Amino acid sequence: MTEDIPATDVSLPRMADVAKLAGVSKMTVSRVLAGRNVSEKTRTRVQEAIESLGYLLDASAGTLSSGRSEFIVALVPSLNSSNFADTVRGLNDSIRAQGLRLLLGDTDYHPDQEALLVRTLLRHRPLGVMLTGSAHLDITRKLLLQSNVPVVETWDVPGEPIDQSVGFSNAEAAAAMVRYLHGCGYRRIGFIGGASSLDHRGLQRREGYLRALAELDLHPRAVEHGESPITMSHGGEAIRRLLEQWPDTDAVMCVSDLSAFGAIMHCHRQGLNVPDDIGIAGFGDFEVSRHCTPTITTVSVDPYRIGWRAGELLQASAAAQREGTPRPREVSIVDYRILARESTAQPR
Repeated sequence: MTEDIPATDVSLPRMADVAKLAGVSKMTVSRVLAGRNVSEKTRTRVQEAIESLGYLLDASAGTLSSGRSEFIVALVPSLNSSNFADTVRGLNDSIRAQGLRLLLGDTDYHPDQEALLVRTLLRHRPLGVMLTGSAHLDITRKLLLQSNVPVVETWDVPGEPIDQSVGFSNAEAAAAMVRYLHGCGYRRIGFIGGASSLDHRGLQRREGYLRALAELDLHPRAVEHGESPITMSHGGEAIRRLLEQWPDTDAVMCVSDLSAFGAIMHCHRQGLNVPDDIGIAGFGDFEVSRHCTPTITTVSVDPYRIGWRAGELLQASAAAQREGTPRPREVSIVDYRILARESTAQPR
């Protein structure tokens, strides 16, 4: 899905704009930014003006005649995830062929940390920014829109994209897994996910689970446990709680493969056979899903392709910006598929 948007000349707020709004001189603004001695009342007014305008100190001013550095920013919620690592690898391989460099930031699933990183890195005028997901603070969106830097949101299909996106519907992928489990003969299907409201993709997967159960006229059995990022230990404790409340559960969909691995290990310890006594499914096709015993039925998405495509979109947008031509705007949908493995029964 593509749409051209006109090339725009959006000027970033200047120091003069901050000074005017705060009712002080540019020299006073400069002193505040440099951390020099000014009255607390004046400092507060200047800081409020900076926040209101979304002013960014240009850390690269004068370094390049174009005003842009030769690097792409990538922000991911966790460096411990092999899927996000593969996304970054795909992005890096895509831009490296054009002589560009990558700056990487870990938001730790916190939107305020993402906002801080965006504010800091935009000062260096990157050629583009890759974000993970589509849930951001208002200040993050404001800073990115004002900067006029090409942006690609990944791993999601934003309802109101900042610019472009590469992803898929986590809710629909989760619903597809539930329908697959139903086709295997399971009727008492549980769900285990995290307890944090910050993992928006996890919440979307839970939404897809609930939606599919409603369509199939089945009753939900959901347990939320653990803060993001979800680990194997979270999965073990979550399935213990689920089976304590619903001991007749015959299948469990997990928010990620790490959670699924933890759930399988708990079943082993309790003498439950997977999949004869209970089926377990994951999400993400992490490496652990392919080497677990039994191997884990999962939703597979190509994270490397997401990163590579994001790199292509950012470079195309940057080129259009340089040439003063209309910048492309694209929602790039990537495929997902259900990988049937040993942790669930065969479809009937």
